[in-house]
Amino acid sequence: MKRVRTASVALLGLAAVTAGAFATAPSAGAAKKPTSITVLVTNDDGVSAPGIDALVQALRTAKNTKVVVVAPATNQSGSGAKTTPGTLPTQPTTTASGYQATAVQGYPADTVTAALDQLGVKPNVVMSGINPGQNVGSLTGLSGTIGAARMAATRGIPAVAFSQSGDAPQFDATGKLALAWLAQHRAALAKKPKAAPTTIDNYNVPICPSGKPRGVLKVQTASDATNAVAGVDCSATGPKPTTDIEAYNEGYAALATVPAT
Repeated sequence: MKRVRTASVALLGLAAVTAGAFATAPSAGAAKKPTSITVLVTNDDGVSAPGIDALVQALRTAKNTKVVVVAPATNQSGSGAKTTPGTLPTQPTTTASGYQATAVQGYPADTVTAALDQLGVKPNVVMSGINPGQNVGSLTGLSGTIGAARMAATRGIPAVAFSQSGDAPQFDATGKLALAWLAQHRAALAKKPKAAPTTIDNYNVPICPSGKPRGVLKVQTASDATNAVAGVDCSATGPKPTTDIEAYNEGYAALATVPAT
């Protein structure tokens, strides 16, 4: 009888411990869901351009990501950081593939202002592009693609710009780079920034026979535009590129930081 009683007590103790463990363990439904973020997409070539549509389609594959498109109604290439005073006319429209968007009668930088102040968009990040044509070296100052990203940064929102050149741009490759950038920075973007960004990331992606760049190379922005349109050689050998123009011309996706102002 003594042994039976001892075994019974042990079993009761084990049951209590087991019950306690199950009582404190979180259920599968209580697992924390990934934080959703909002991406504001704009460009300088106009809302109907193929580059912005390719970027939107790529971003739509990212989970827990809301994509909002606010872009110029017409092509505004080369407008830099120009802005328009007053209330900006806007109208609903779609991208080339039919994704809902808002067209703004204004410059690329105006689209960010309109999105924030008139449309009530609250983005975690602004993505500008994909621009058909490289924005490297001193050409960045003329770029409306960069101008929109810079406006976002001055308003306290992280921003990144994407450009790709060639007669038949390989936008899919650049779209994948945008997804990779978003995944890398997602945790930081989900948090409210403590201060306005002082720089933006600027990607310039060449066309290579393989259908994608040789890789991403973090470099400096060239001080001028020398050799900016010299042509791309994806099999070039030699010293490692140090500027965005050198990297682009040798087939790399050049990633450089550009001052926000």
